[in-house]
Order: sequence, then structure tokens, then C-alpha cells
Amino acid sequence: MQKLSILIVSFFLMVTGSVSAQIQIGYIDSDAIMKELPDAQDAQTRLDALIQEWNEELKKIENEWKTKYDDYENRKLIMSQQRRAEVEKELVQLENNISEYRQKKFGVNGDLFKNQEELMKPVQNKIFNAINEVAKEMDLDFVFDRSGDILFLYAKEEYDITPLVLEKLK
Repeated sequence: MQKLSILIVSFFLMVTGSVSAQIQIGYIDSDAIMKELPDAQDAQTRLDALIQEWNEELKKIENEWKTKYDDYENRKLIMSQQRRAEVEKELVQLENNISEYRQKKFGVNGDLFKNQEELMKPVQNKIFNAINEVAKEMDLDFVFDRSGDILFLYAKEEYDITPLVLEKLK
């Protein structure tokens, strides 16, 4: 990805060298926008509350497993072979429940991903629309996110349109 970023920046440096008066470039700092935008902060607060709730539930299940395991370790010598097998089966089932819960809540297509998509999509659309408006008003050809993967070797502050995008969002 870094090679691609360097290639893109090199391309734009070559292009701007030959037609420097024609290309207008602006950049934003999406991290700064997300920190300043109340909608984004609200969405993040709601996500954090869900994460905390899920972590508490996960901790409860893990504590249940640990209690059962410690009890098993202390009593396994006096248990019958059948009872030992039953408890081991219960422990394995609890471990599976823990793994399934983690995957369901925090996995690639889990509840966190879905909630993040649901809560952040309207915020991202609002930001994108504001960026488009500012870029059109300023007659910019390109707008980059300096928080993203494309690296800047040099950028003048006067091209930072972050405050204008924040103003549009208010």
C-alpha cells in the first residue's frame, strides 16, 4: 500500500510540474473532523456503550468458566471418571460459548461491525457531502485525507479545508 501511495504522490508531482497552474488540490484531516463533529462523537459513544456491555457479558461468561475450571481442578481427583468427563464436556462447551460470543459480537461480520456501519454511515455521508460542496466552491481538482494511506511529502496549510468542512457541518 505504501508503494501505491508513493506512486500516486509521484504521479501528481509530475502532473503538477507540467500543468501547475491548472490543478487545485485540497486536503482534510478526517481524524480532526471526527473529533469535532457531534454526530460522530454521539455514534462513537453509542458504540463504546455497546462494546462495554458486550465485554461485561463476556467477562461474566469467562468468570463462570474459570470458577467451574478451578472447582474441577480442586475436585477432579475425588470425582468419578464419568463425572470428570461430564465436567470436562461442560468446560469445553463453555469455551465454545466464549469463542462463539466473541465471534458474534467482535468478529469480521459481527454485531460491532454491523452497528458501526449503521451508526457511522449517516455521519460519513454527511462529511462526504460537505467535502463535495467545499471542493466545488473552491474549484478543487483533488481532496486528500491526510489521515489516510496516501502520504504527503509537503502540504501547505492554506490547502487544508478541514475548518471549512466543519463549518459546513454545523
